[in-house]
Amino acid sequence: MNTTSSRPLLLTMGDACGIGPEIAVAAWAADRGADLRLVGDAGVFRRALGFMGLDLPVAVLDQCDDVAPPDCLPVWQPSGLPTDLLDQPLGQVSAQAGAAAARCIIAAVHEQQAGRSRALVTAPIHKEALHAGGIDHPGHTELLQALCADAQGRLPPVRMMLANDELRVVLVTIHVALRQAVDLITTGRVLQTLRITDEALRRAGVAAPRIGVAGLNPHAGEGGLFGDEEIHHIAPAIEQARSLGIDARGPFAPDTVFMRARHAPPAHPGEFDAVVAMTHDQGLIPVKYLGVEQGVNVTLGLPLVRTSPDHGTAFDIAGSGRADPASMAAAIRMARTMSA
Repeated sequence: MNTTSSRPLLLTMGDACGIGPEIAVAAWAADRGADLRLVGDAGVFRRALGFMGLDLPVAVLDQCDDVAPPDCLPVWQPSGLPTDLLDQPLGQVSAQAGAAAARCIIAAVHEQQAGRSRALVTAPIHKEALHAGGIDHPGHTELLQALCADAQGRLPPVRMMLANDELRVVLVTIHVALRQAVDLITTGRVLQTLRITDEALRRAGVAAPRIGVAGLNPHAGEGGLFGDEEIHHIAPAIEQARSLGIDARGPFAPDTVFMRARHAPPAHPGEFDAVVAMTHDQGLIPVKYLGVEQGVNVTLGLPLVRTSPDHGTAFDIAGSGRADPASMAAAIRMARTMSA
């Protein structure tokens, strides 16, 4: 195949022992977009089609931007994948599956860096499998950050945004212990998060982003009574962001700011276009409570576009055909918007 299309969106396989391949093929089948290519093992994707009750041929592409025949699942299989992925038990941690997931991510990033794709949509990986596969990064975000280091080895400042139709949340800290996260709440880091958030929202089409900022402590510290991070770090960062023209407000009590930001018109138009949360669980619990089916994880701050579904590998239902591709479909739509 040597007829190339415009730069495609690449959908990585995720953990072959989880539901990643199933939601990838189901999302493709529902979408059939000419801009979509799946990255991973062709045999794993053929098996996933069977699990999801889809009778479709698989076209193995020589290059990620090749065009598949009509109604064929377009799969680009990068070199270096383990050869025994189909032998790994579904629903269990596998070093081979972890290594394969990482290889797909690395290959897809290289294609985007080379200008042969325009966005990356990643199916769920399993952190324990990734580690067993020899990858010394705790998750997608950190691996992508390392892959995007500059020539001097400096890492780009990245942030995680979780979004659905009602709420967007950006995190100041991500995959660190809670004790460590508190120490990472500094004026510089909060300000950097506000700048990254404002830029990302503008890129996504929000002309004048309104950003609500959650405090770290109960009642946002209650004037220092319950903690002083708001006084010494968070409020100064907000003030500096406002001096740069960023409409940041707060810090607000974290137990109410997400309700204030929730956009559910006509009865409840949100006060903010996004909330900056201080820690992983503080920010992700309210988004996931609204439903993981439409949630999208976006990595902000990278020199490339990356989105993913808002759920994990779901080992308990892998191979059952019950995986819901809605969040993967939402991630595809978000990637298209951000890379347009």
